[in-house]
Amino acid sequence: MSSPSPSAAETPAERYPFHDSALPLDKRVDDLLSRLSPAERLSMLHQYAPAVPRLGIGAFRTGAEALHGVSWLGVATAFPQAVGLGASWDEELVREVAEATSTELRAFHHHRPAAIAPDRGPNSLQAWAPVLNLLRDPRWGRNEEGYSEDPVHTARLGEAFCRGLAGDDPTYLRAAPVLKHFLAYNNEDDRCTTSSGLRPRVLHEYDLAAFKPAIASGAATGVMAAYNLVNGRPCHVSPLLETELRRWAAPTGRQLFVVSDAEAPSNLVDPEHYFDDHAESHAAALKAGIDSFTDHGEDSETVIGRLREALERGLIDQADIDLAVRRQFELRFRMGEFDPELDPYAHIGTEVVDSAPHRALARRAAAASTVLLKNTGLLPLTDPTKKIAVIGPHGDALFEDWYSGTLPYAVTVADGLRARLAPAGGELTVHEGIDRILLRAASTGEPLNGTAFDLGDWGLGVLTLRAADNGRFLSVKEDGSLVADQAVVKSWDVHETFRLVDATGAAAGGTGSATEDGTDRGAVLLQSVLTGRYAAADADGTLRVTAEDAAGAERFTRELLRDGRAEAVAAAAAADLAVVVLGNHPLIHGRETEDRRGLALPPAQEDLLKEVAAVRPDTALIVMSSYPYAVDWADEHLPAVLWTSHGGQETGHALADVLFGDADPAGRLPQTWYRGDDELPHPLDYDIIQAGWTYQYRRAAPRYPFGHGLSYGAFQYGELEVDSATVGQDGSIRAALTVSNTGSRPGTEVVQLYVRPLEARYQAPRRKLADFRKITLAPGQSRRLVFDLPAAAHLAHWDVATGAFTVDPGRYQLLAAASAEDVRATVQVTVEGPAPAPRTVLGRRTAAADFDAHRGIALVDATRETGDAVTPAGSDAGSDAGSEAELLFSTVELTGAREVSAEVALEGALEGAAAGAELEFTVDGQVLATLAVPPTGGRYAWTTVTATLSDPPRGVHDLRVTLRGPLRLAAFTVA
Repeated sequence: MSSPSPSAAETPAERYPFHDSALPLDKRVDDLLSRLSPAERLSMLHQYAPAVPRLGIGAFRTGAEALHGVSWLGVATAFPQAVGLGASWDEELVREVAEATSTELRAFHHHRPAAIAPDRGPNSLQAWAPVLNLLRDPRWGRNEEGYSEDPVHTARLGEAFCRGLAGDDPTYLRAAPVLKHFLAYNNEDDRCTTSSGLRPRVLHEYDLAAFKPAIASGAATGVMAAYNLVNGRPCHVSPLLETELRRWAAPTGRQLFVVSDAEAPSNLVDPEHYFDDHAESHAAALKAGIDSFTDHGEDSETVIGRLREALERGLIDQADIDLAVRRQFELRFRMGEFDPELDPYAHIGTEVVDSAPHRALARRAAAASTVLLKNTGLLPLTDPTKKIAVIGPHGDALFEDWYSGTLPYAVTVADGLRARLAPAGGELTVHEGIDRILLRAASTGEPLNGTAFDLGDWGLGVLTLRAADNGRFLSVKEDGSLVADQAVVKSWDVHETFRLVDATGAAAGGTGSATEDGTDRGAVLLQSVLTGRYAAADADGTLRVTAEDAAGAERFTRELLRDGRAEAVAAAAAADLAVVVLGNHPLIHGRETEDRRGLALPPAQEDLLKEVAAVRPDTALIVMSSYPYAVDWADEHLPAVLWTSHGGQETGHALADVLFGDADPAGRLPQTWYRGDDELPHPLDYDIIQAGWTYQYRRAAPRYPFGHGLSYGAFQYGELEVDSATVGQDGSIRAALTVSNTGSRPGTEVVQLYVRPLEARYQAPRRKLADFRKITLAPGQSRRLVFDLPAAAHLAHWDVATGAFTVDPGRYQLLAAASAEDVRATVQVTVEGPAPAPRTVLGRRTAAADFDAHRGIALVDATRETGDAVTPAGSDAGSDAGSEAELLFSTVELTGAREVSAEVALEGALEGAAAGAELEFTVDGQVLATLAVPPTGGRYAWTTVTATLSDPPRGVHDLRVTLRGPLRLAAFTVA
C-alpha cells in the first residue's frame, strides 16, 4: 500500500484549478502562482520553501545528494565513485545505477524523516547529480566526482545518469536531476575567489560541450552554479545561465531550475567582494537566473530579507521573483507532489534500500569499472588452492568519500578473496603493512590514551592513529581532548589527522618539523593537522591539543611494538602470490576544499610495494583511489597493475571476480595517467589548448593513456571503412569496422572512434573522441560496428572569427582505437565546401577575447553583467608597469585599413603602472599603431582610444596586439 507523500499539507476544503491534473502544466502553475501573495512568492526563493496550508501546499526543500548512491540520509546502496562509473564507459550500466539510486531516494522521501530540519519538508526528490565538470587536472580535489576528461564521454554518461534518475514516465519524475557545477570548476584551493580563464574555443568546444546534451535532450531538470569565477565573473551571476543553458532547454518546453551552491550567494560579497552588499548581490544572482538560494542553512529569513530589501530598492521586481517561483513549481508538479494518486513512483517502499538486486548491481558496477592497466600473464588467477597474501592499508578496508552513502556493509578485497578461496581450500593472509606504536608522554611516562596505535601514513607527514584496543581513530574534540572514538574518518572538518613532529631543535615559539616518513629521531610532538595546535598536558596531567607552538607541547617517546612492513614482507615471502592494495583516503589529501600537490603515492606505500615485490615477484598491485597516481615503478617492475575507484560496498567481491577471471576487467581509463616526472600545467591554467591538458592536446607520452585498459580476451580490428570518401560540410559520415575476439577467453572491449583534421588552420586537437561502443565477445566471435558521424557534430571547431561552430573543408582522419594512443585502424575523408575567407576586421568590432593565440593574458569581465575583456596576467593583482601580454589574430584582411580604435579601461591615476599603459598593433614586425591608454576611473569605466595606422599594409596578415600595463581591452575596430 502506498504512503501519502510527506510533502503534502492538509488538503484544503476548496479545490482549485491547479489541483486538476487534466489541465496543461503551465495552466496549473499559472493558477497556483496567482493564488500566492507576493510575500509567499518571495519566501519560496530559499532552499527551504515554506508550506502554504491554506492552499494545501506542503513544505519543500531543494537538494539530495545522489552522486553514486543516496548519501547523507543513512544506510543506502553504495556504488562506485563517479570517476569509477566513468571508467565503465557503459551508458546502460550508469543508467541502471541512477535508477537504483533514485528508487532508494523515493523510499527516503516517502518513508524516512529528513536528517536535517525534519519539520521543513521531506527528503528532497531533487537529486544534485551528476557532476559534469571535466577532469582536466588529475590533482583536482574533487576528481572523484566527475566522469572523465573528455566532453563527449562525460556528456553521454551524464545524460544516461539523468535518464536513470528521472525515470521513463512521460509526465512524472522519479527524481529530478541537477547538473553540477556550472562552470569550469576544477580547483579547490581558493575555489571561491579564483577565476577560470576560458577562451571562446575552450568554452564552447570543451566545457559547455559536457553540459549541453543532457539539457538539450530534456534529461536534466536543473543546474547548480559553481563556486568559482569564470573570466573574472562569479558563476552565480554568469550570463551563460540564460544565453546558453536556458537557450538549450527552450525547445524541450521545460523550465530549467537553477540552484545556488551552499553559501555561494553570500560569497558574492565576502570573500569575492564582487558586490558592495548582499541585497545587491542576491538581486544580481536572481536576475542572472538563480532560482533557489542555498544559503545560511535553515535560516530562510536572512536570505529572504536580503531579497526583500532588493525589491524595495528596485534592484529586482515582482516579475523576477515570479519567474523563479514558476520554475520551482513546474518541477514540483513534475515530481508528483500535487498528484500523489497518479504518481507512478509513490508506491515505492523501504524494501528497495540495499535490496538484493541493488547489491548485485553494485557488484557488477564495481567489476565493470575495474581497469587492468598492465598484465604480463599473471592474471587471471586460475588456482584457488594457492596461498595469497593481501597487503596494504586498503587490503582489508573500504573508505567512504564525502558524497558516499553510509555503507550497509563492506566487502573488502581480503573478504572477497577469502570467499573465493575458501571452497577450494586456498589460504589467505592479510597484513596492512603499517606500524603499531606507543606514544609515551614524557611528563607522566604513560602511553597516550593508555593504548597502542596503528599508524596510517597518508604522505606529506599526515598520519591517522587507530587505537589498538578498540579499532577506532584518535580524534580531537572541540575542547582539545583526544578520544579514540571514530569508526571512520568522515567529516567536513577532519579531526583525525595528525603529524608527529621531530622535537629535536624545535625552538621556543617554533613549529618543529615533521620527518619525511612521520617517524622520530628522538622525542616527538603530536600536532593536529586541523587546528595546527600541539598536544600538551593540563595542570592535572590531562593531554589536550591546546599548545599554540612547540615550546608548550608535550614530548612523547615513540616505541615500536610491531614492524608492519617487516610482517607484510614476511607474509609475501611465505605466499604464492601477493596482492598489494594501495591508494588514497578520500578525506585526506585531495578532497572537497583541498587539491593534491602531486601525483605520487605516499612514500610509505611505495616503499612497502617495492619490498614486497622484492621477495615475491608474483605481485599484483591494485590502486584503489579517487584519482590517477604516477605508478612508474610498478608499471616497470610488476607483472600486473589494476585500478579501481573506491567502489562501494561490493568492492571486494567485484575485484575477486576480476582477479580470478569470473568477470573480465571491463573498465577503461576515463582520464590520462601521467608519468611521475611529467611537468603538469599550473592548476589554474584552464586553457587546455595552449597549456596542453588532456589527451587532446598533450604531446608527451603518458604512463597510461585516456581510454586504456586491458581485457582477458584479445581483439583484432578490421579495416575501418566509410560509406563515402567525401562529405559536405552539413553532411554525415557512416563508418564501420569489424572487431573480433581472437583470444581463448570471453572479453570486453571499448572501441573508441577518434577524429582529427589533417590540414587545420587553427590549433587543433591531436585527436578528439567522436563515439565509442562497449562490446563483449566470446572467443572467435566477431561484431560489425557502425558509427554515424554528422560532420557538424564531430568535425566542427569554434571559429573565433565568426563566433560560431564551423566545419572547414579539407582532409580529416578517423581513427578506430583501443585507447587514445592505441590506434588500430584509420581512414581519411575529405570535407568539400568553400574555403574559409580571411578574417574580417574592417568596419567590424572584434572582441579581444576572440584571439587565435595568446601570451601572458588573463581573461576578465567587461562589466558585472556581461562581456569579456583581456588584461596582462597579474594586472588585477597590482602588477608593475612591466606587465605585458600579446594577442594573435590570424589571417586578417587589412586591405583598406586606415585607423584603429580600441575599447579600453584603466584604473588608477596617471602614475606608476598606469603611466606606461599602451596598446601596440603590429604586422610582420612592423608597428602599425601605438595607442596610449589613459586612466578611465575604474575597471568598468570604458573609453575608446584611436590612432591612425602608419604605412597600412594591404592583403592578409597575422595581426598582433600587445598590451602593456594594467589596462583592460574589450575590443578593437579597424576602419
